[in-house]
Amino acid sequence: MKPARATAWVLTVGGFLGLLAALALTIERIELLQDASYVPSCSLNPVLSCGTVMTTEQAALFGFPNPIIGIVAFTVVLVTGVLTLARIALPHWYWLGLTLGTLLGAVFVHWLIYESLYVIGALCPYCMVVWAVTMPILVVALSQLVGNSRVGGLFVEWRWTILAVWYAVVIAAIGIRFSDYWATLVP
Repeated sequence: MKPARATAWVLTVGGFLGLLAALALTIERIELLQDASYVPSCSLNPVLSCGTVMTTEQAALFGFPNPIIGIVAFTVVLVTGVLTLARIALPHWYWLGLTLGTLLGAVFVHWLIYESLYVIGALCPYCMVVWAVTMPILVVALSQLVGNSRVGGLFVEWRWTILAVWYAVVIAAIGIRFSDYWATLVP
C-alpha cells in the first residue's frame, strides 16, 4: 500500500517533535547530573515537574536515561517520514519493523504514563510531548502495515476516531488524577 500524504506528514512532524523533546530531556538531565540544585526548564509547578520525574528509577529504566532511546527511535521515525514525503517506496518488512518498534514504544510510554500519574505523582511536559506523538505515529504505521486487509481497512477508516478517543482517555486520566491541584488554580 502506498503511504498517504497524511502518513508522511504525521511521521515527519511526530518524529521531529519527539526528537526535540528527547533532546531537551537529555540536555536537562545532563544539567541536573552536573548540578543537583539545577531546576529544569520544564519544572513549572508541583504537578508539571520534569525535575521530579527525572530523578526517579522509572526515568532510567534500562540503566541510562530513557530519552536516549527516544533520540534513536524518533530519528528513525523522522527519516521514515522524510523518505515517505519524498515518495520513496519502503518495503513491507520495513513497515513491519517500524510498527513493531512503535508498538513497543507505545507500551513503554503507557507504562510511563501510569507511573507518572499513580506512582510518581508528577508530569513532565517534555515527556507528554513524547506521549502525544507516539500515539499517532503508531496509528499511521499500523495503518500502513495493515491497510490492505479487510480488518485493516476498517482500522484505517476509523484510525482518527480511535486516536481521538485514545487522547481523551489519557487527558481524562490526567484531569482526574490531579483534579485536587487543578481546583486550586481556579479562584
